Parts: sequence; C-alpha cells; structure tokens
Amino acid sequence: MDLQLLNAQEHGRMRLGRLPASGPHFVQIVPSEFVAAAAVCPIFLTKNAETGQFYAGAMFGFEPGENLLGPAEVGQALFTPLDIERQGFFVTQDGDVAIDPRHPRFRSDQGASLFDEQGQPSAATRRLQHVLAQMQAGVIESERFIQALLAHKLVEPVDVDLSFDDGKSLSLNGLYTVSLDAVGELDDAAALELFRAGDLQLIYAMNGSLKQVSALAKLRNDKLAA
Repeated sequence: MDLQLLNAQEHGRMRLGRLPASGPHFVQIVPSEFVAAAAVCPIFLTKNAETGQFYAGAMFGFEPGENLLGPAEVGQALFTPLDIERQGFFVTQDGDVAIDPRHPRFRSDQGASLFDEQGQPSAATRRLQHVLAQMQAGVIESERFIQALLAHKLVEPVDVDLSFDDGKSLSLNGLYTVSLDAVGELDDAAALELFRAGDLQLIYAMNGSLKQVSALAKLRNDKLAA
C-alpha cells in the first residue's frame, strides 16, 4: 500500500466514488457505534490475528465476503461502521490525513470532489476527516473498555453453530461476549465503576445484539429461498 498525504496539489482532481459493493463480513467498531450496531447485527469480541489483542466487531454475515444487511454505502445500509466509511483514508503517526490513491473508491470521472475550486477540503473530505477523528478517539475508548472487562473477568468465549435450509452447517469460533452472570456477581463498587464509565450500557448493548444472530440466519435463508 502506497499512502500519500492528502493535498490539493496532487489530489485536486480526485473524486470520491461509492464504497465497494462487497466488504468484510466482520468489521471493527468502536463504543460510540454499539447502540446503532446492536439494532441490526451481532457485536462480538475477537482477537487480532497478528497481536492477539481483543477488539470489538460487528458481524454482517457468516462467511468472508457475505454482507446480509445490504450495500455498504452511507445512507443506504442499515448501519455503516466508521471503519467502512473511512476506507481509503488513514491517519499518520503525525496526525495527518493520508490516502491510498489506488483504492477503488477514488475516481477522476464521478463522485464528490476531494477539494473545492479554492483548494480547500470539500464537504465530503471534511466528513472523512471527522470520521477519522471519531475512529481515533473510539479505538482508545474501546481499548479502555475491553481492559475493564478483562480486569473484572467478564469476557467469555461463545460458540455459534448454525444450520441453513440448503443443508449447510457453520460453526463460528474465536468469538467472545460478556458474561451477564459474571456482571451480576460484581460487588457494588465494581458495578458502580462500570456504570459511571458508561460500560454497563455497552455491555447490555453487546448482550442484546446476540439476538441478531438468528435474524441474520433468517436473512440468509430468505436469500437462499429467493
């Protein structure tokens, strides 16, 4: 990947096309997205394959490349994670915005311009700058939240076994959730600490989202029937 610092001189003619129609079936999200995500899809914790660290993710399908919730484009999808919306855009260690000019969403023939006629960031670019700032802050908050869960021993593995109308069975491994039994056993001081930090709301959003597993399975069966 060849990143370039975003600037009007090199990228003044570049336009922001649509997000790719297909995308990952499991996408990292940050705590500020939990409530919106939980309304339409399951939220799990899983481990980064390279670092072994936990992160939170929203599940859109059961296999790579499967998105059962529709297009990724903002305004069309039921829920578009910040990590999807910012595709092609990155923040450097110095805090500057960089892009991958070879990303398929960057075009020269159609879409919103990245810069206006005065060489200033367009509304679309300012939106992406805001998204990147939300992501940066959210990743820090997510790490704090997960460390709190681990400190109180609230994380537990969960196995998801599914059978579909076409006879196919899937077992999803490497997923984790929060044990409400363990939450119920917390002492008052620990529970109050989690409440004041806003963590209890996130915990219950995660737990409530688990019912979306069966909703996704129904969507998959409906597509098979169609």
